[in-house]
Amino acid sequence: MFENSIINRKPFRLASCILMMGQVLLFLCSNALAAVYPGPNWKDDYDPIASPDAIIGGKFKMVLGPYPSSFNLYTNYTSQSLAVFSLLYDGLFDVHPLTLVWSPRLASSIEVSDDQLTFTIHLDSNAVWSDGEPITSQDFLFTWETILDPKSLAGVHKHSLEKFGIPDLIDEKTIRLKADKVDWSNMVSLASFVILPKHHFEGLDFNDQDFEFPIVSGLYKISEMKEGSYLRMERRSDWWLEDQKRFIGTDNFQTIEFRFYATRDLMWEAFKTGDVDTFAYATAQIWNEDAKGELFDKHWIAKHKIYNQAPIGIQGFPMNMRKAPFDDIRVRKAMAHMLDRRTINKTMLFGDYFMQNSIYHDLYGEDHPNTNLQFEYEPETARKLLDEAGWKANPDTGILEKDGEPFVFTFLGRSPDFNKYLVIYQEALKDVGIEMRIQEKDWAAWTKDMDEFNYEMTLAAWGAPIFRSPEGMWHSREADRKSSNNIYGFKNAKVDQLIEKQLKEFDIGKRMEILREIDHLIQLEMPMVMIWMIDFQRIMYWNKFGTPETVYDKFNDEASALHYWWADPDLQADFESAKANGEGLPPTSDTIVFDEIFSEN
Repeated sequence: MFENSIINRKPFRLASCILMMGQVLLFLCSNALAAVYPGPNWKDDYDPIASPDAIIGGKFKMVLGPYPSSFNLYTNYTSQSLAVFSLLYDGLFDVHPLTLVWSPRLASSIEVSDDQLTFTIHLDSNAVWSDGEPITSQDFLFTWETILDPKSLAGVHKHSLEKFGIPDLIDEKTIRLKADKVDWSNMVSLASFVILPKHHFEGLDFNDQDFEFPIVSGLYKISEMKEGSYLRMERRSDWWLEDQKRFIGTDNFQTIEFRFYATRDLMWEAFKTGDVDTFAYATAQIWNEDAKGELFDKHWIAKHKIYNQAPIGIQGFPMNMRKAPFDDIRVRKAMAHMLDRRTINKTMLFGDYFMQNSIYHDLYGEDHPNTNLQFEYEPETARKLLDEAGWKANPDTGILEKDGEPFVFTFLGRSPDFNKYLVIYQEALKDVGIEMRIQEKDWAAWTKDMDEFNYEMTLAAWGAPIFRSPEGMWHSREADRKSSNNIYGFKNAKVDQLIEKQLKEFDIGKRMEILREIDHLIQLEMPMVMIWMIDFQRIMYWNKFGTPETVYDKFNDEASALHYWWADPDLQADFESAKANGEGLPPTSDTIVFDEIFSEN
C-alpha cells in the first residue's frame, strides 16, 4: 500500500490519462495478435531524461519518512519499503520513461498467446544474483509460492497472482503461466513481478524477513543500518546490467543514505541543518512562510514547484465500514459534512489546495467534468443525517446516543503535525454531540493496525500507480483479506461488477469511462472523508547537485533524484565557496513544467 504514497501506502504511486494511454497502446497491439515484449522495434538506447553530464560517485542523503516496521515490500507495502526494495531487487520489465513501452530487465522477453491467456517468460541468460548465482525459474516459482502462501502477510500482492495457475517451469530460464481469464492487468502484474533469491529465503519465516537482504539482483545493496535513524546503501560494481545503454547516466550516487524522522517538523529541521540533501515533504506553512531567508535568497537552497504527469493520489480520513457507527452511510456522510475544509485551506494552507471529491482526479477535465458530490461544511445537514441514523442527544450531557451507547470514537493518528487540523474537526464534532478521541501511534504501529483493520477512523494518503486499477483497494473480496489495501471494508456489488468489466477492457477510453463510473459510486458511499490535495510537487534541495533540466522525470516524484541526479564536483565547489564567502549562486526557476522544458529540448 502506498499512500498516494501513504507517505504512506501507495500502490507504486501512479493513473493519469497519458500514463494509461501508453499502456493502452501496448495492449491494443497485443489484443490483435500474439505478441512478444519488448516489441520488434525496441532497442537498447540511452535514457532521454538522463543527462550526458552525469557521473557516478558521491553521496546523497534523503528523508524517507518515519522508520518503518519492515523494508520487505511484500509484507509491508509502504513508500519506504518501495524505495528500498526498488533499489535492491529488479522486476522482470521496466517501462520507457516517456512512452511507457516495456523494456527488458530480468526478463529478456515475455510472449503472450493469441487468446491473451498464456504468458511465457524468458529470464535473461546473463541475469545473476549479487553472489554470482544465476537467477532462475526456480527463484521465480519460490517467490510466487511464498507470496501466495496463506501464512505470508502479503495480502496486497496476492490478488494479482491468484489470477494465474501454478507456474510451469519449462527450463532453468523459462516459465509459462496460464491466466484464468483475459485481464489487461495480467501483463502488468508479470512485468512488475520482483523475484527473490530462493537460496537465501528458503526455510526462513518470510514474515520476519524485515531488514536483512544480503543477496540482491538490483544495483544497490544495504551496507549499514542504524535502527530508527538511517539506512545506507552502496552502489554495486558488479551489476550485470550496468553497461546497457539505457542505464547509463542513471542511478549515479555511489552511496544513498535514507534518513528516518518521526515527524515532518523533525524532517524540516534536519534539512535546514544539512543533515539531508533534499526535502519533499513541505507543508503549505513551510513552503510559504518558513522557507525564506538567506539560504533561499542566495539560492544555496533551490526551491521548485514541479508540474509533470505524476499521477495525483488521494488523502483523507478512512472510516472502518466493518464496525458501527461507520457501517451506516448516513453517519459517514455526516462526518464529511462536519469538516470545514475550505476554511482550513484559506486560513491555514494559504489556499494552495483543491478540495478532493474523487479517487481519480486525473481522469477529469474539460471533456469529462467531475460531477461527483462535493461534501461541504454543513453542520445542520450533518445533524439531520445523524438524527435519521438514530443518534439522539442526551439532554444531560449533550452527547449523541443510540441504543444507550454514546457516540464516542477514536481517531488513530500517526502524524502529530496534522493534529492542528484534527483539533478543528474535533471541535466541530463536539458541537453536534460526538466525542472524537485522538490516539497517536508511530508509523510502524500504525501500519500494523492497518494490516489488521484495527481502527475506527484514521489519516491516510495514497499514492497512485501508473497502471491504475481499482481492484486491490475497492473490490469486495479484498475487504476481508488481512493486510490488503481495502482498509475501509468497502463492499459494493455494482462496483465489483464494474471492476470485473474494466479488467476485460483493453480500450483505454472505454476503461477510463468505467473508472469514472466506479469513482462516482465510491464517492456516493463515502468510505473516506476526503480532505485536500495539490496538483504539483514541492521540492527543496541544497543547490550542489547536477539535475536534468526538468529536475524530475515525466511520471515520478522525488524518487527522480535517486535515479537522475548526480554529485557534481564543480557545483559542489561553487556551493561551498558561495557559502564560505556569503555570496549568492545563480538563481533557479521557481516553477518547473516538464512538458514545456522537454518539448523545447
